[in-house]
Amino acid sequence: MTSTSDPRDLRSELDSLTTEAFRPELAEIDQLPTLDIARLMNGEDASVAAAVASRLPQIAAAIDAIAERMAQGGRLVYAGAGTAGRLGVLDASECPPTFNTDPSQVVGLIAGGPEAMVTSVEGAEDSRELARADLDALALDATDTVVGISASGRTPYAICAVEHARAQGALTVGLACNPASALAAAADHGIEIVVGPELLTGSTRLKAGTAQKLVLNMLSTITMIRLGKTYGNLMVDVRASNDKLRARSRRIVALATGADDADIERALTAAGGEVKTAILVLLASLDGATATRLLEESGGHLRAALASAT
Repeated sequence: MTSTSDPRDLRSELDSLTTEAFRPELAEIDQLPTLDIARLMNGEDASVAAAVASRLPQIAAAIDAIAERMAQGGRLVYAGAGTAGRLGVLDASECPPTFNTDPSQVVGLIAGGPEAMVTSVEGAEDSRELARADLDALALDATDTVVGISASGRTPYAICAVEHARAQGALTVGLACNPASALAAAADHGIEIVVGPELLTGSTRLKAGTAQKLVLNMLSTITMIRLGKTYGNLMVDVRASNDKLRARSRRIVALATGADDADIERALTAAGGEVKTAILVLLASLDGATATRLLEESGGHLRAALASAT
């Protein structure tokens, strides 16, 4: 998996990237007091939200396209290397407990596999073959979406993932932090969040990583809202897999219905512990079986189920 690229060509390419630019005004940052460095970093981070805001139309268009396919049973797949890959895996891993999705519904692929989550895997990010193999293992189809993530926008693993997915008929999104990137150009939906040079030259886990995290939050969260995984701003599909989430489940039912504790417990029991079903039981005065059926007929959308129950 070792790269065969000419180091001189790669250096020239990196020199042209905004995320790799050297900032001479910060050349003596290591001599500053800790508080001053913290203030500098905080100021840098404050600029990221504005960079994301400038690309909201492109982000929204990608979300609508993703949600349309996921409503047909498709999957959301993130693919990246290094920090970008780890962020994708993180976002994917949060979806089952937050939205009660099947672990196969939102998938994070990182170049080099699970080992790369905690250590560098030599040459993995440069391997187009790894990207093809990782995606082929998923047997993509036209209902799936692959999001390639790369701060530079030039990472071979991410670019090949997008190109290979597109050839399989899947929807593709390219998320980069440099303008005119090869990754964005390869995708159906290119999203370029240009955050500028980093505080530490080339350390794209900083502003670029923050920007990617913000966009991934939007892609998954708003897609799940569109799929009916929320009721207002309540996580009504939360999976109660521990004590904290079980307490949160009861609180969500209370916030949605105003019911007392005893009624909430009865509704959750009738609903088999499903928060969304328990809310429907209480708000529409239904039994558990009827509430479950109406939700299935409504594609899991609680508002639609409530409308059909009245």
